[in-house]
Amino acid sequence: MAGTIRWGILGTGFIAHAQVADLVGYGFTVTAVGSRSQESADAFAAEFGIATAHASYEALVADPNVDIVYVSTPHPFHAENALLALRAGKHVLIEKAFTLNAAQAREVVRVAADSGLVALEAMWTRFLPHFLRIREIIAAGTLGEVRTVIADHNQNLPKDPNHRINNPELGGGALLDLGIYPVSLAFDIFGSPSSVYAIAAKTATGVDRQTAIVFGYAGGQQALLHAALDTAGPNTAAIIGTEGRIEIDSVWYSPTSFTVFDSSGAVIERFEQKVDPRGMQFQAWEAERLIGAGLTSGEILPPEESVRIMETLDEIRRQIGVVYPGE
Repeated sequence: MAGTIRWGILGTGFIAHAQVADLVGYGFTVTAVGSRSQESADAFAAEFGIATAHASYEALVADPNVDIVYVSTPHPFHAENALLALRAGKHVLIEKAFTLNAAQAREVVRVAADSGLVALEAMWTRFLPHFLRIREIIAAGTLGEVRTVIADHNQNLPKDPNHRINNPELGGGALLDLGIYPVSLAFDIFGSPSSVYAIAAKTATGVDRQTAIVFGYAGGQQALLHAALDTAGPNTAAIIGTEGRIEIDSVWYSPTSFTVFDSSGAVIERFEQKVDPRGMQFQAWEAERLIGAGLTSGEILPPEESVRIMETLDEIRRQIGVVYPGE
């Protein structure tokens, strides 16, 4: 694709504001926004200086001045919205969780591959500078044989049963909103687990309010993961090997620092790098890199891995008894 890659924003909620603030702040070209109402689209466009505001998602994806669509709607609509954009010939950056379930993920990935388009999961953590360095440290053998990942993502979120986080109609619950982060971390370090064990406690609305997960791997590695939506936690992570460990500071999944220790507990590296403002520009740079290079898959988070993550989330939900309307 010649020239500047032009972004369209599908949805105008909180996460869209966060992503577009970083896009605009770092000089990306955002040409259009689409909402279910003209009023909402107009307000969003005015806030960020976007030229075109569409009153429907269909109009957004049909816009000839849009090359890639950022899908920021709630989980149950990710697949529908991503497919709408892909079938209009647009690349997509899709908020995590990638879709509501694995069947939807496979369809999105199939259509993108058949069309030669990028379908990248917006797991921003994967692309942050501290995780690029962590992968280098692991690849260099500094930790020896990596055996364990420990991570939590616990927040004290609104208790309103109609709020998206508590609403099964909107794919609510701790797992898809918060647990996706530690699950994705385990995949990043170890790949797909060979065994999955999960337990949960539910809200009155029937979604999981806290979920504990253990992954096992063929080589004996383990991942110990936890997510909760009504209790604030440390939100730290550790990657432990036979020759050392990495302790990632709070909040581990956002721009932060970490310390590398050897097996005696001595500090061998301290990583600190300031990132402004939220750090969501890195995933957008990756999407643009793929498009510019004529690629549909990168090494950090290929679409096939997003499918495998959704398959694992499906299995966790099967074990904890969370089923969403329409499934």
